[in-house]
Formats: sequence, structure tokens, C-alpha cells
Amino acid sequence: MNRLRHILWRICRFLLLLYAGLALTGWFIADRLIFQPQQPNYARLPGLLKFSADDGTALAGLYLPNPGARHTLVFLHGNAEDLGDCLPWLQAMHDIGFAVLALDYRGYGLSAGRATEANVYADTHALMAFARSQLGVKSENCVIVGRSLGGSPAVELAASAKVAGLVLISAFSSAFRVSIPVKVLPFDRFDNLARIDAVRCPILFIQGTADDVVPFAHGQALFAAATAPKRAVWIEGARHNDIFERAGDRILRELVAFDAGLPAGKP
Repeated sequence: MNRLRHILWRICRFLLLLYAGLALTGWFIADRLIFQPQQPNYARLPGLLKFSADDGTALAGLYLPNPGARHTLVFLHGNAEDLGDCLPWLQAMHDIGFAVLALDYRGYGLSAGRATEANVYADTHALMAFARSQLGVKSENCVIVGRSLGGSPAVELAASAKVAGLVLISAFSSAFRVSIPVKVLPFDRFDNLARIDAVRCPILFIQGTADDVVPFAHGQALFAAATAPKRAVWIEGARHNDIFERAGDRILRELVAFDAGLPAGKP
């Protein structure tokens, strides 16, 4: 009996040490795993903006005005891409009648500094403050569009500020749940699932059913947890990085239809 207790204690101690190691690893290297900025894919862009975060960090953004637009789309991009990569999509949204505002988080594109969860949120709020004070664009006249990683600052902004609408494209329920479906650690990063219920503006969810990076179940879970007026557009067979190629025209039509259902604002 004593030998059995000793064996069980050794097993429990091993499992506790394994869990502690997993937790420490997750805490200290999470940012390096989550954020994958590449070399800047642009030197110049139409509508390129230069502004600063509250702590003085230099940030890069983009603004494509459209005086006839009902709203301004604020596009928050995904991981491993920057404004240069997104430019064709930003121009396409502008071409169908939107004013477009976008941001490179710290460490991405021409933005200085290092990306963290807190910094991504701060950078998004700095963009909105700059837009209000320098461009005359108010958050309540904006539709926030977040793709993949960008869905997190989009949800945080929509939950904490008055905006006209929220569009989530291939967003995850939380960063750690992308790799581990259940919550096994006492902390997480970008916990959209815990925050989505605080969003009060209309929400449009878009995701591919064959998403090979953010499992389709994440979009379904976020949709189920949202209590604001909501609509889901599931793109059959689309994966994470080919959703625009497979269904770009449909997504643009859905954005126009979503915008038409919102009270008119000023771009």
C-alpha cells in the first residue's frame, strides 16, 4: 500500500510539474508564438498615415476617404501580414463605396515597437483617437472589420466604444484555444469569447467551413455567445487564407448589405 501511494504521489508530482512547465512556457513565449510579423511589404502606400501611440511609439496606418460613404470601415488585419499585403482588399472595399481606415500594429509594417495583446489594443484606440482628432472620423460612424488576429482588437474596441457595427472574418474564440480546444491554463490571450457578449452593435460573422488555421467551431462559438443583433455567413469549403479568393465578391456584397441595414453615419 505504501509503495502504491509512493507511485501515485510520483505520478501526481510529475503531472503537476508538467502542468507548471506548460503554464510557464505559455506565459513567457505566448507573444512570440502569437505574433509573426514579416519584413515590411511596403515603403509607400496611397493614403499612408504616420501617427503615435500614447507612449510615443511611431505607428503606421492608411486612410482612403470617400465623401459619399455611409460609414468608414476600420480594417484590422491578421497575423503575418501588413498594410501592403492588405492593400488590394482595402482598395476593393473603397471601390464599392466605403471610406477605409487601417492600421499596422507595433512591429508590423512600418510601425515601431513590439506587439503584445495590450499594445495591440492600445494601438487600435490610438488609431481611433487620431481619426477623430485629425481626420474628423468618429468611432460611432465606423464599422470595425477584424480578420483573424484582428478580430480581437475589433471585439475589444466594439465592446468598449460606441461603433456602428462589427464584422469578424475568421476570428478565433481565444488565442490558446486555437491550439488546445479546451481551457487548460488559468490565463489566455485575446479571449474574444469572454468579451463578445459586451458588444451591443450589430455583428456580421464570416468564416470558411474548412478553415485550417482557426477551426470553424470558433466562429460558431462566437456567434452563439453574441447577444447583439447578429448574422452569420459561412463560406462552404473556404480555408483560412483563401477565403477572399474563393468568396471575395460575396464578402463585398455582404459588407454592402450589412452597411445598408445600419443607421446612416458620416464617413
